[in-house]
Amino acid sequence: MTFKMCHENYNVLDLNRSLEFYDKALGLKEISRITADDGSFVIVYIGNETTDFQLELTWLRDHTEPYDLGEMEFHLAFYADDYDAAHALHKKMECICFENEAMGIYFIQDPDGYWLEIIPAK
Repeated sequence: MTFKMCHENYNVLDLNRSLEFYDKALGLKEISRITADDGSFVIVYIGNETTDFQLELTWLRDHTEPYDLGEMEFHLAFYADDYDAAHALHKKMECICFENEAMGIYFIQDPDGYWLEIIPAK
């Protein structure tokens, strides 16, 4: 028996703001969308051509407060083929929240507080 990862879910307060962030910061585009008939939720799957793994962004109409992300001991990681250009973009966007120069990595934070690790491509 084998398993293949297909997506990870992040709940977001402002779907359009999140879609703009992920497009600008990481080049992730909308792949598909599910909208509840009653308008109570929207689920958008985003990704790119480098992998079939997707990020699921879920907006819930009745959730109006920021999500409690606990102690932030989780993250999603991305390889950057041009690490220096990625770092410059994220610095300009002012979304870098932590850098570990000794390890050669850094983290950016999305509009809802989720951390995303940026790693130089091997």
